[in-house]
Amino acid sequence: MNRTTMNALEQQFARTVAKHKSTIYTVCYMFSQDADEVNDLFQEVLLNLWKGFENFEHRSDIKTWIYRVALNTCISLDRKKRRSATIRLNMDINLFEDRDEDTRQVDMLHARISRLQPFDRAIVLLWLENLPYEEIGQIVGISTKNVSVRLFRIREQLKKMSND
Repeated sequence: MNRTTMNALEQQFARTVAKHKSTIYTVCYMFSQDADEVNDLFQEVLLNLWKGFENFEHRSDIKTWIYRVALNTCISLDRKKRRSATIRLNMDINLFEDRDEDTRQVDMLHARISRLQPFDRAIVLLWLENLPYEEIGQIVGISTKNVSVRLFRIREQLKKMSND
């Protein structure tokens, strides 16, 4: 590939990332609330997007492809992390942190979602992004009907979880 073509590809990639940056961060945040880890996930997603960018065939919408790459990257890294899990102690406690009822509700929901299997977490994330079931199915590779069934089961699972 000549230098001019490479520069054009790099510029196109930069524009694509700038346009879909919040989508990538949303996926990464769903797999960690630690800012450093989210940034690491973001970098890994960018690396994988770059590796496949030149060969992206536009058979689906670019946002669908980005979701798929981001989710697959985060799920893979999450599985590796769980296999070699260590307990981290966080001594950074902010006593003035916002602890109103809405914040507690959001924290509880995030805690429950983080206990789901990675594939189910991905489906919930896409649903929370208000994507249609058909697009969720395309991103995760299941039928629209299966998306509906899985979301019903996930909701039931979340309801049954305790606040621990």
